[in-house]
Amino acid sequence: MEVVFTVAAIAALSGLTLLALSGVRASGRSARCLNNLRQMALGANSYALAHDYFPAAIRYERRDGVFRRVAWDWVTSAAGDVIEPGAIWRHAGLGAGEIHQCPEYEGPSNFSGDPFTGYNYNTSYLGGEAPFPATGWDRFRFGVPYSACNRSSTCAMFGDGGWAAGANKFMRAPENSERMPWSIIYGGGQAFRHHGGTNIAFIDGHVGRHADAREGVRATPELLRRFMAFPSNGFLSDDDRAYRPR
Repeated sequence: MEVVFTVAAIAALSGLTLLALSGVRASGRSARCLNNLRQMALGANSYALAHDYFPAAIRYERRDGVFRRVAWDWVTSAAGDVIEPGAIWRHAGLGAGEIHQCPEYEGPSNFSGDPFTGYNYNTSYLGGEAPFPATGWDRFRFGVPYSACNRSSTCAMFGDGGWAAGANKFMRAPENSERMPWSIIYGGGQAFRHHGGTNIAFIDGHVGRHADAREGVRATPELLRRFMAFPSNGFLSDDDRAYRPR
């Protein structure tokens, strides 16, 4: 009887030890994620200080006859091949490529060919964009100028991106000021992958964890299930208050 009790006790302790180690590893991954987001915020702010606008979320151009998708993180060809790093990398410094990979995410990017993925960028307000496949700047929707951001401590800039099919790189605000299909808006949520929370970097450079996944003002069962995969993914607020820089 004593032997059986001892074996059971050892097994229970081993299980608790493994559980504790798993929690420590997860906490370490979350800490690395927060550090990545902090570096990305520094890179974006460096760009904005130099140009008075935050980097474009995505635009399209033709250079030497090659069609290029110029996103905030990577410049890719029409076939999805990575041509060069995007604006954030150039302003974030040495080794910035890996900061685009959330250590808690293993899965596909929503842009084929991206070597690192897992994060999204506030395109509803901060990063302008162009409609596909318009090239040049004529039809480009600019974001908010850096000098106009007076809610820098509460406005999300980067975060853990997620939707029903994996990662996403464009953070969408739930009130849909861009007038896009609701399927795209609900495909631009945050992934609550860190102990049920999602990590966020704000304009002023501080980072933190947000634990309350919100459905958004236009939620329907189909949007939540088919596109967002709620509550694994969700918005930061039901309206746009978490996304507005002013």
